[in-house]
Amino acid sequence: METMNTNDTTRQYGAAIALVSGIYSLLSATGGTGMMGSNSGLLMALLGVVVVVHGVVLLTPYADRLGSASGPLMIGYSLVMLLNQALVGVTGSVNWGMGMRSGMDGGMTGGMGSTMTAGMGWDFGMVALAVLMLISGVIMTNRSGSETGM
Repeated sequence: METMNTNDTTRQYGAAIALVSGIYSLLSATGGTGMMGSNSGLLMALLGVVVVVHGVVLLTPYADRLGSASGPLMIGYSLVMLLNQALVGVTGSVNWGMGMRSGMDGGMTGGMGSTMTAGMGWDFGMVALAVLMLISGVIMTNRSGSETGM
């Protein structure tokens, strides 16, 4: 009986981290920074939706269907978040220096959006949440390897 309780608690922590991280990603991408027209913003919005759905599933009976895949999924999400932040931090651009902005913004927001996001560095809140998600994913992966029923 104790094993089941531990697994449920691990899932609840994982779900909480996924929900907070996913909502933060969505808010960051669609908020006032104008990132939605950028590569980084679109990636974070898409990832935010996926992570929120994963977090919700972890709180339902459908979590059993994920089986041992939940931990590796969380690790994958966190690595994408960290890679995105590294690219934004290194290039100083939410477009990662690739210039793929042209057809998505239209004429009015193109110049203004790039001015607003130019020189934007690391989002330390996103980095912190990604690290928590990475740790959660590792814990979930280790638990599912050592115990049955995760």
